[in-house]
Amino acid sequence: MVRAQGPAAATVARPRRNRLGGMAAWCYDHRRMVLLGWVLAVVAVIALAVLSGSRLDNNFALSSAPSQQASNLLASRFPALRGDSADVVLQSPGPLTSPANTASIDRLVKSLRPLAHVSSVRSPIGPGAAGQLSRDHTIGFVIVQFDQTSADLPASAVNHVIDEARGFARPGLRVEVGGAPIEKVITAAPGSSEGIGLTAAIIVMLLAFGSVVAMGLPILTALIGVGMGFGILTALSHILTVPTFGPDLMVMVGLGVGIDYALLVVTRYRQYLADRHSPRDATIAALSTAGRAVLFAGATVVIALLGLFVVALPFMNGLAVATIVAVALVLTAALTLLPAIFGFAGMAIDRWHIPGLLSRTGTDSTHGFWTRWSEIVRKWRWLCAVGALAVLVVLAIPLFSLRQAFSDSGNDPTKLTTRQAYDLLAKGFGPGFNGPLVIAADLHGPGAQATVGRLDAKLKTVPGVATASPPIVNGARNAAVIIVYPTTAPQTAQTAALVNRLRDQVIPKAIASGDVTAFVGGETAAGVDTSNYLAGRLPWVIGMVILLGFILLTMVFRSILIPLKAAVMVLLSIGAAYGVIVAVFQWGWLGSVFGVSRTGPIDPWIPLMMFTIVFGLSMDYEVFLLSRMREEWVKSRDNSMAVANGLATTARVITAAAAVMVCVFGSFVIGDPLRILAVFGLGLAVAVLIDATIVRMVLVPAIMYILGPANWYLPRWIARIIPDIAIEPEPGQEGLPTAEPARPAPVTTSTSTSTKVSD
Repeated sequence: MVRAQGPAAATVARPRRNRLGGMAAWCYDHRRMVLLGWVLAVVAVIALAVLSGSRLDNNFALSSAPSQQASNLLASRFPALRGDSADVVLQSPGPLTSPANTASIDRLVKSLRPLAHVSSVRSPIGPGAAGQLSRDHTIGFVIVQFDQTSADLPASAVNHVIDEARGFARPGLRVEVGGAPIEKVITAAPGSSEGIGLTAAIIVMLLAFGSVVAMGLPILTALIGVGMGFGILTALSHILTVPTFGPDLMVMVGLGVGIDYALLVVTRYRQYLADRHSPRDATIAALSTAGRAVLFAGATVVIALLGLFVVALPFMNGLAVATIVAVALVLTAALTLLPAIFGFAGMAIDRWHIPGLLSRTGTDSTHGFWTRWSEIVRKWRWLCAVGALAVLVVLAIPLFSLRQAFSDSGNDPTKLTTRQAYDLLAKGFGPGFNGPLVIAADLHGPGAQATVGRLDAKLKTVPGVATASPPIVNGARNAAVIIVYPTTAPQTAQTAALVNRLRDQVIPKAIASGDVTAFVGGETAAGVDTSNYLAGRLPWVIGMVILLGFILLTMVFRSILIPLKAAVMVLLSIGAAYGVIVAVFQWGWLGSVFGVSRTGPIDPWIPLMMFTIVFGLSMDYEVFLLSRMREEWVKSRDNSMAVANGLATTARVITAAAAVMVCVFGSFVIGDPLRILAVFGLGLAVAVLIDATIVRMVLVPAIMYILGPANWYLPRWIARIIPDIAIEPEPGQEGLPTAEPARPAPVTTSTSTSTKVSD
């Protein structure tokens, strides 16, 4: 009998996974362990941060600058002046020299002297006072000298001084506190900007997903990642120079990119569920596809931020590390914690949906609006390209007026005591009293003291100098200090010009005898030195990061024109963002809308940080959009179809992700925030908005329609020497089960001529 088995039913093949898919499967299967590990890690890191405390330091000094040489001379020759000082500013309707006010000031001075880390207190009245009362005697200031610099001072010691001083305020006597140590501990109300940004992001994602659970997952993972980052940064502040605004910067960037990365993974997970895959398979496929794009995007941001180390300044290294920690942790949460949470959510990810808003489309779906939009751009490609370019160029015009300098306390929120102390000093003594210049002189000749006297007399006659104190000579008679008060505020161009004039002209002529060496120092001069240095480094950082991006995109998209176009697009986006912040914060346009109470320069670290972060985010959107276009091009070799399909399938996700970032970044402009965070937040919000709308949705597709198949040209000799990096996995690598072809059943022979189909 011959016995043959017919075609068997198709069986399901084991899915082929990439490494991210395998990691996703492990996290899904061990979800309780992964979740517990994250919770324990967050608790441990935050507990360590609370126990160790922070050591935030607004030290922007340049080690090789003349201002630092002045600081070093003071530290070695005037040990009593080694620490920083604070000003307790007093105002009264009547003279501060009245009996009632004199008694209050005496008690204030006596109460401050025994406080921890206070080395001396100088009253504005009585013996030893040196110009500490205004001409009408209604404004004065007490000088509190600490025994350590602001970075080393415990926050508790500074807070004790603030509380003790402000406790003497009464009707008829106003008390405000300012100075570097006070700036360290006095900040805007914490959490207000973050809360506003999170609320706006929740609304955007509810509109995008229509589901409370789907909306909550990106928020949860981003918050956990940022929480860990905050604890780690607090610990790192003991070994790195992290400015006081570093944690806020970390939260801003961490929330923005963290929500975005998780949003992309959740979107792909829901698409695979809509295609009737099981939650486990959908998790594996989502991490194998969107997870790869997210990993590439996060790595690009980190690599761009590494460019800040080229600047070689301690505080810029601290800012770079703060941002890298935030990005790395939210990225890790998106790739490990999120798959574990999918295991708990399963098909219930669309639970508690908003009626009429629930949206869950399959992986192959396109959206009608964006399909129609791509057709409009194709039809009017030249008009779209020229119009988009014109908008970007107009927005970038103010960039050519950019002036980089550190802003002073006069830009602090009006409700802060540091701002009110600044305004009182400016009113009573002139704006220059808020940023004195410190002339540190090394005396090394027999006529040195006479030379210092001549220098002091000359300084009083220099245009731009309001007054100069008599020289203070140390006990060893080998060093002297002269305090110079400019007529203009610390952040103005006139004050910077005065610093340069003193160094280049006035001081060299006054000490030509050679028995004195003098340096111009102080916080204002240090800011001038660092600003000039950072402004000179900006072109180098931009050039290095652009070159890196060009090489990376060439390997990803196997093209020459696409990387060139991407480089130009980044420069246009960042140029427009620079232009907007100059117009708002430096020129004062729409100042009332953005809460700008006082115009001023742009802090020199902001353009550097903005460029590296915007470059990384821009590359994210470039990869998300063009990887789908390239996939279509490889399939069809039809450029128009590739551009249209790529735009239609990615535009909705890109616009939703960009809207979330704009909400988070823009929230730091609302209310009465710290100026530097408002400038940075508005710059990033504008850059992301422009990049995700004008650039990605209009300019990029229009130019790609114009260039046609030339978009994808790569010389063969280049193709042979560069590796091929694929963002999207090859077919079959998504981790989804696939049906194998039916295999013929085994055949056995027998003496019988009948056949039987086995079941």
